[in-house]
Amino acid sequence: MSNTVMTPRNTIPGYERWRRQIFAITWIAYAGFYFTRQTFSVAKLGILEDPVLSTTLTKSTLANLDAVYLTAYAAGQFVWGSVSDRYGPRIVLIGGLAMSAIATLFMGLLPALIFLVPLMIVQGLSQSTGWSGTLKNIAQFFSIGERGRVLGLWSTNYAFGGLAAAPFLGWVAYSVFDSWRISFFTGAIVVAGVLVLVIAFQRNTPADVGLPPIEDYHSLEDLPPLDKDATAIAEPSASFREVFLTVTKDRMVMTLGAAYFLLKPARYAILLWGPVIVAERLNDAGNFKAITVPIAFGVAGLLAPVLIGRISDKVFKARRVPACVVSLAGLVAALAMFGPLTETGNMWIMVALLAAIGLTVYAADAMISCVAAVDFGTSKHAGAAAGTINGCGSVGAILGGLLPGYIATEQLFYGFAGAAFIAMLLLIPHWRRMPATV
Repeated sequence: MSNTVMTPRNTIPGYERWRRQIFAITWIAYAGFYFTRQTFSVAKLGILEDPVLSTTLTKSTLANLDAVYLTAYAAGQFVWGSVSDRYGPRIVLIGGLAMSAIATLFMGLLPALIFLVPLMIVQGLSQSTGWSGTLKNIAQFFSIGERGRVLGLWSTNYAFGGLAAAPFLGWVAYSVFDSWRISFFTGAIVVAGVLVLVIAFQRNTPADVGLPPIEDYHSLEDLPPLDKDATAIAEPSASFREVFLTVTKDRMVMTLGAAYFLLKPARYAILLWGPVIVAERLNDAGNFKAITVPIAFGVAGLLAPVLIGRISDKVFKARRVPACVVSLAGLVAALAMFGPLTETGNMWIMVALLAAIGLTVYAADAMISCVAAVDFGTSKHAGAAAGTINGCGSVGAILGGLLPGYIATEQLFYGFAGAAFIAMLLLIPHWRRMPATV
């Protein structure tokens, strides 16, 4: 006779199906955002070669437009997380996807500076709905003891988006139609399709489909002991302002936010300027080659969250900070070597370095902005915590979009290496820290 103890997950029909469905639709939703986020990056190569537009849309002007977009993106992060906590992520995600598709369509139709400025603001606010909304959704269906491996796999969504969107958009725009404008139209169509899927398959909480909360369903007996000094974030209040203030008063949330502020410029510089950086460092690179070489960054980034998520669960026993620190140490070394080693103009050295940066930056990024954000925010405040941490990172990302237009690549990457080193120092004192509640 079996001595197996029946756990809640064995007794509730349909729960696992809904968990798989929410995992899949939120993964698709956030990956989908990149097909409008990356359109401007792909179009830059064509815009800078356009004999009419290049006189007004210079490299520094494009950098300023990136800064406008990222400023709006950062502002939205601080807002939408708390909105997701109060009203649920569904309305936030649907609105964000719809507005992003519309803004992208008009960016291709009206590529004049007077129109691009407001459209970049709308795009930034729209894109900022994605992260906190999808993370809030995931936190409702997965408990803390499994989030390292689950969110490690789930957070491949933004690595995949960054990997797949630019080459696909670049291929359609430059190889199929030979028009940079087509990148905007293609991105808008893809995101419109994702919007339809979200409307059909996403639900906010287990309660919306007649299921109990995840804490009642998932066995917690395998959790590591909690920190005796840890304190829980207070219960949610009805006030949007109080939800936001509650989360921002939490020391660990703000430490993660500061570290993410220092980390994110490097990722966004490569995400938004990768093709231009490659074209400058590899003198013989054409437009399509310049777009495809950064694939190495995305491929390594796709593997990193899965690897670091399992390491944080298995090696560090669900402690997220050690995984962050180890990843940041590797990132510092890779960034510091980028300038000197790419002076040769060798494509394979460029590929190897971009892969090393992608592996380490995405590993640290996934831990800080995803797994740790949800763990320390708890399922009750996951939206606000993720939004606040990602908002801090998005303020730093403004520099990632702006500085490549003004600073030489070698000096830029040395600066990114220094910022990553400071982020590592901020997190080391919290090496053994665990969240207080599930």
